Amino acid sequence: MPGVQHIELSLRDINQLFNTMDPSPFHEKDLDHDAEEFIFSWAQEFQRHEPVDLIVYLEKLPNGHAANRLVEQAVHHYFAYRARLNQLEFKRLMKQGRMSLLVGLSFLGLCLLTIKLLVLNRPGTILNFFSQSLTIAGWVAMWRPMEIYLYEWWPLRRRGQIFEKLSRMPVELRSATST
Repeated sequence: MPGVQHIELSLRDINQLFNTMDPSPFHEKDLDHDAEEFIFSWAQEFQRHEPVDLIVYLEKLPNGHAANRLVEQAVHHYFAYRARLNQLEFKRLMKQGRMSLLVGLSFLGLCLLTIKLLVLNRPGTILNFFSQSLTIAGWVAMWRPMEIYLYEWWPLRRRGQIFEKLSRMPVELRSATST
């Protein structure tokens, strides 16, 4: 299809695509870690909104006409599961950000209030030293919430969007000998 980016994977057998230790039924199996890493890393190379498909070249195609559909369902199921995990991780990060912000603001307020009470028209080198130290400590307490809200959520959101895209991508099985 024009405009579609292809992720191509060559395997001896379809079981290489899945985690062999997973006892789940075929359509619910986890992908092999290396296969998942390969697919995900290629998907990251493409623009976020560019459509992708997965073409799996096999030395021996599985018997039956439903194999392609079952593999596609298994891949979709796995990446949809990873997208849900990513959403939970994002919610956890935002909750941690809110708690960190509450703690940071409380500590900053306490530091600024202490400075106000400490300095209260009493100049002095030692009081100035404590005043500056408390100011710095208060702002350092804001470091973690700032890090979360300014930087940490972007890569997590991007990863989730890729998982969402991979959970809907067409999957096609092809014989390696026909290419």
